[in-house]
Amino acid sequence: MTAMTASPAAAQQPHLRLAAQTRWRPIEGAFWLAVLLPFWLAPDYLSLASQVAITALFALSLDLILGYAGVVSLGHAAFFGLGAYTAGIISKYGWGEPITGLMIAAIVAGVIGYAESFIIARFRGLALIMITLGLALLLAQAANSAAWLTGGNDGLQGINIWPIFDTFEFGIYGVTAYVYSLIVLFLLFLVARRLINSPFGLALRGIRENAKRMPALGAGIQSHIRKVYAISAAMAGVAGALLTQTTSTVALDTLSFERSADVLVILILGGTGRLYGGLVGAVVYMVARDQLSGLDPRYWYFWIGILLVLVVLFLPGGILGGIARLWPSRGERS
Repeated sequence: MTAMTASPAAAQQPHLRLAAQTRWRPIEGAFWLAVLLPFWLAPDYLSLASQVAITALFALSLDLILGYAGVVSLGHAAFFGLGAYTAGIISKYGWGEPITGLMIAAIVAGVIGYAESFIIARFRGLALIMITLGLALLLAQAANSAAWLTGGNDGLQGINIWPIFDTFEFGIYGVTAYVYSLIVLFLLFLVARRLINSPFGLALRGIRENAKRMPALGAGIQSHIRKVYAISAAMAGVAGALLTQTTSTVALDTLSFERSADVLVILILGGTGRLYGGLVGAVVYMVARDQLSGLDPRYWYFWIGILLVLVVLFLPGGILGGIARLWPSRGERS
């Protein structure tokens, strides 16, 4: 009788846990209010702030597959570049409306990501790292070879992005770019937050922790990975399109290995599998890069390397992991 009465309560525990995680905490509200501070404290750095927001979205997209599904990728820049080039190409050939441009970029990157996921879902570990890296390098070389479409090493020329709602132009001061990037980041953050705090997100955590046991619970490992990989690719595509639209430039570096490595470093700095890890890591990395490159543009990577080593040694869970240990009630994963 005891076992029978305990079973429903045990079955309700995951749902109660998910319900608790969906509630907004005061520290989250404080974080999103803090992102408005550059308008008053650093109005001359709004262009940099927009780049931080775009990088944060890119890191968030990688965190969905790495932090929650355990899919390690060294080629995530492929989707970032796909979105960037899609937004640039359609604007060059006559359609520069920003919002629909984001949607088209998301669709292109998501479709390619879903097609690629049929390969990705079959592998784990070192083989997966090599496959993601190889596919990204192939795409980068294809973009370089198709100079008639992408501009090759010279970058895509003739990008013409229209004002948002035919009213708000992307000026040199970065006000529109930051507001636009921030709104898109927040909306897609809400999507990611809802996703990982759902039964689907719980299944992704199960795949990350012990993939072999998940089929016994009725969760299809490969189907779940394919879905989240496509969603992650679409979000990365939106981030790339944002970069093109706010800067009116796109070049081969959007597809480069360095960009994939940078976003991985950002996640390690902030903390993987914590939703806000990519956002915090993006702020730290981008601000550090701006300041350090200003001191010495040749050796700023040296100091980033030292910062990364210190974080790995003393904060193995990233910045948010360290906060979680010092302040457990605020450090729970979203």
